[in-house]
Amino acid sequence: MAFAAEKLQSDDALLDAYSSSVADAVDRIGPAVCRIERIGAGGHGSGFVIAQDGLVVTNFHVVGDARAVRVTMPDGASREGQVLGRDPDTDIALVRADGSFADIAPLGDSKRLRRGQIAIAIGNPLGFEWTVTAGVVSALGRSMRASTGRLIDDVIQTDAALNPGNSGGPLVSSAGEVIGVNTAMIHGAQGIAFAVASNTANFVISEIIRFGRVRRAFIGVSADTTNLPRRAALLSQVTTNTAVRLRSVEKNGPAAKAGLKEGDIIAAIDGRPVTGVDDLVRMLDAERIGRETLCTVVRRTGVSQVAVMPVARAN
Repeated sequence: MAFAAEKLQSDDALLDAYSSSVADAVDRIGPAVCRIERIGAGGHGSGFVIAQDGLVVTNFHVVGDARAVRVTMPDGASREGQVLGRDPDTDIALVRADGSFADIAPLGDSKRLRRGQIAIAIGNPLGFEWTVTAGVVSALGRSMRASTGRLIDDVIQTDAALNPGNSGGPLVSSAGEVIGVNTAMIHGAQGIAFAVASNTANFVISEIIRFGRVRRAFIGVSADTTNLPRRAALLSQVTTNTAVRLRSVEKNGPAAKAGLKEGDIIAAIDGRPVTGVDDLVRMLDAERIGRETLCTVVRRTGVSQVAVMPVARAN
């Protein structure tokens, strides 16, 4: 009886710790989560404020082609916002809302995520304002197809329940940081939902702020994050234990013309380690368009250097 009582008490303590972690994260991020509606058009979604001057992150498919949106905060305050830029390839959009905001939702480092850690989704599903669901990070480095037909790489899979209206809201860690932007669920499946990783969102936001759009170099590959064997890391002269594996190589694209093949592992670009898909996305920026780029490639036959000439990616 004493053992059973102790076990019950221990279980209660664990549950309290979990509940406290979720509640604390929601208290920190929840006030910065907003409802977004297109002005003059139907439909709504979620978003979150990342800067006190009114920068709001949401999904591209939430704002669509709208120039103006209505941003409503949890306290009921409603403001008009202008769409600063959108990136269909990652389903991310950036809005500037009128006024100043006391509460913000900081973007965390999605590269530090681990499978199994707590994931909390906050948003406005099915018209139910500021709903919270919780689960875990189910998988990392997934790919999913954007509305443009291109693959969004470095996507987080979670079992935190998402429904229409959750789109554009934050996926939050127990530390109270945004680790992803909720973007999609699989219809007819339970416990399978996706969020664009915060590092990818951060890259897109930076590009929109600087240039009004996302400029990219294009080599014609899709890839997944993979483990890099220690021997391969030593031969590649990198100190990391992850890299990217090419899942497909577009026929007649720059990568194919350079000799890259499906299954190749890219460990570094111009000597800089490529630890994951988000690194590959960031490194293929406008600076590399038309500039010879040296890829350190790991194959069964060994490690080699492959020169690729990226081209400008069509918008």
